Amino acid sequence: MISNIFGKTKPINYIILLTFLFLFYWLVHFILYERVYGFEQIIWQVIVLAFLLFSFFIVNFIVKRNKITGTNAYTILFFALLMVIFPETLTDNKAVLSNFFLLLAARRLISMRSLTNMKMKIFDASLWIMFASLFYDWALLYLLVVFIAIYIYEPKNFKNWLVPFAAGFVMLMLSYCILILTNNQQFFFEHYLFSIKFNADYYLNWANSSKLIIYTILIFLLSIYAFLKLGKSGFGKIVTTRLIVFSFIIGLILNVLISTEDLHPILLTFFPAAVLLTNYVESIKRENIKEIILMFSIFIPFIVFLSIMIVK
Repeated sequence: MISNIFGKTKPINYIILLTFLFLFYWLVHFILYERVYGFEQIIWQVIVLAFLLFSFFIVNFIVKRNKITGTNAYTILFFALLMVIFPETLTDNKAVLSNFFLLLAARRLISMRSLTNMKMKIFDASLWIMFASLFYDWALLYLLVVFIAIYIYEPKNFKNWLVPFAAGFVMLMLSYCILILTNNQQFFFEHYLFSIKFNADYYLNWANSSKLIIYTILIFLLSIYAFLKLGKSGFGKIVTTRLIVFSFIIGLILNVLISTEDLHPILLTFFPAAVLLTNYVESIKRENIKEIILMFSIFIPFIVFLSIMIVK
């Protein structure tokens, strides 16, 4: 049943997931975390929610346009289910907005495998990462993925290595013009501190640490499985998978560096994790086994969420 619904790309998939996420978003804010907002704050939350919902279209576009997965909706399904497991991410506006721009960067990085318009793709990806860093200063670490992509695809062209710096200059000029107009020139000095905000209490909480450890181990095992599978079959997707795994690792590093009660950058790992989960499900040949795996994939996140509700 689940594979019949999400096994193909249909408009109903978007309707189900976006409607669910719309309701789930407000449930997390108003019921789970008991947030109280004024009118202006509600407007801001609606804007953030719009960016979150639009992220699903970007995720689906990336995997379909670049043929990272098959013609199914499993990636956006897992993308949503990970938010059920980690509902705290929906309260972090910075994570939602930073993730939106990182998805735009990923779209350009993954499309580099066509080896066309390389400099423009490097520039766009670098620029989007710069914009993502306006919300998380440590998001600049994702520029490492840009340089890794350059090294993989076209390392001998020296100009490619300079493009990210040109993108940084453009972003600096644009941002500084806006800051002058808003009389907020000190923003860069106050924002880009690159301070480590490690929250030991978060990791000492058994519920938080256990689900994070299980999540990390599971994705790394799926990464190994993906490399073994792609290595044997000889598909060119192995290079794209490397970039996806690198993105996941950097997201984990950010989660350690800036994990606080209000900041939850684990959201930045959801796209690469969803892709790896999809690749695993697609590799299952027997339909009955696939259906069981999908059922558990849906039931377990909701069991985790209910346990969070009870403990809360």
